[in-house]
Parts: sequence; structure tokens; C-alpha cells
Amino acid sequence: MEGAPRTKSQVILIAEDEALVLKMLSYRLQKEGYTILTASDGKQALECLRANTPDLVITDLMMPYHSGLEILEYVKKTINARIPVIMLSATGQEQTVLKAFSLGADDYALKPFSPNEIVSRVRKHLASK
Repeated sequence: MEGAPRTKSQVILIAEDEALVLKMLSYRLQKEGYTILTASDGKQALECLRANTPDLVITDLMMPYHSGLEILEYVKKTINARIPVIMLSATGQEQTVLKAFSLGADDYALKPFSPNEIVSRVRKHLASK
């Protein structure tokens, strides 16, 4: 790994039911030196969160079993309200965005997005943590 050595890699959970998006985000963030946990649906995401405490969570809004809003609420109310959560969604409906922010979302990115944009958002939220 190039750049300044890290003593401990920061852990990011990515919960995304679109396999291509999950793979792309995982690959891109691993290249940046982060440790990645993945979940392809809301059930896996909650199981992962019960077993691990990530430094940041990226979650799709609409997933099978549990929605991104449920994941967000679990992170903020059960684990640690200080863990940044970035919501991903194909819908930019105002009431959905407002609901996400009212539940404590730290950021909201509309699909399609640039992987570099997400890396930038991740860096920003982890730096201010």
C-alpha cells in the first residue's frame, strides 16, 4: 500500500443488494486501504452489525428483508450514534431524503454515482469522526 502507513485499517460496512454496485464500491474502497464488510440484503447487514462495529456504514435505501432506513436506525440508536451512515438510493424523493436525515443519516448519494465521489464522502466523514 502506498502513502502514509496506517496502524489500523478503518472498517466500512457496505449494504447493497445490487451485486455490481457492491463489488465496485468494495474494490474501490479496499484500494484506498479500508477493510470492507459486505451485506447483500438488510438481514445480512443487521447480522454483520450485531457481530462488528464498523467505523462507517454505506447502505442502499431499498433492500430485501430490511430497508436502509432500518439499518440506519439500528446503527444510530443501538450501536453508536457517532458512526457515520451514507445512504445510497436511486430515488431522490424529497420525503425519503428528509426521513433519512431525520433518522440521523450523515449523507445521501443518488445513483448513479461516481466511485470517486463516494471515496471523497467516506474520507470526509471518517476525518471528522
